[in-house]
Amino acid sequence: MREPRRGDLLDFMANTYTQIYIQIVFAVKGRQNLISKENREELHKLITGIVSNRNQKLFAVFAMPDHVHILVSMNPTQSVSDLVRDIKAGSSKFINEKGWINGKFNWQEGYGAFSYSKSSVDPVVKYILNQEEHHKKKTFREEYLDLMSKFEIEYDPKYLFKWIED
Repeated sequence: MREPRRGDLLDFMANTYTQIYIQIVFAVKGRQNLISKENREELHKLITGIVSNRNQKLFAVFAMPDHVHILVSMNPTQSVSDLVRDIKAGSSKFINEKGWINGKFNWQEGYGAFSYSKSSVDPVVKYILNQEEHHKKKTFREEYLDLMSKFEIEYDPKYLFKWIED
């Protein structure tokens, strides 16, 4: 067998067509309210850059004080877990370098990833961009558990985010 060449992945992917829409949700460690409105736009720009630099397409991002929602169209050359790892690592490093909080900023372990059809993209974008209004009626915990239920994801409560009282 010959060694793989640089263009082999491109050759392999040349006749590959996908449409994979994923909403990613993850929380600040301890569900603390550490993302301020003043810093939100800068964090959105950073996350947009990370997603774009990984050859993924961002449809929406919105950071609440204690969690983030992102809707992406995934290129199958990267896994969701690798993308989330890169977003979390890059954004926590950025937040710490900027000194936005006293102490060290961290994201909580884990994330939720929920798939959608093309026809759901616009409603999901509106949902993500309307997070502030949405959370006047429903806590993050209620929202996350609703997503788990809606997508019929079995889970052990001990492995969900560590919740603070809402």
